[in-house]
Amino acid sequence: MDVSQKRRMARLKRQARVRRKVRGTSERPRLSVFRSAKHIYAQVINDVDGTTLVAASTLDSGMDMDVKGNVEAAKAVGTAVAQKALQKNITNVVFDRNGFLYQGRVQALADAAREAGLKL
Repeated sequence: MDVSQKRRMARLKRQARVRRKVRGTSERPRLSVFRSAKHIYAQVINDVDGTTLVAASTLDSGMDMDVKGNVEAAKAVGTAVAQKALQKNITNVVFDRNGFLYQGRVQALADAAREAGLKL
């Protein structure tokens, strides 16, 4: 197993460990974050129904930035997902970092969502 496979397996183990405790309900859905090297994605999910209520990413047409894999792009996605959630009367969410460390882009997205009005 090479280094990248070990790193991926470690993230999947962290993801499963966090997911055992973090569940999204209709009253408090789950805000899940995924980051790749080039983009960042955020979804608000109701795990009881298995539905995605709101989603935002750097691939959306409204995001017109040169670099889409940096902290500024993560802040823009956090603000966008919070605004979409507030339009659907979703104010409280539980944050799922999806096995990623809570730093850098993941932290910037969460902070931007809080500033835009979501309660994490």
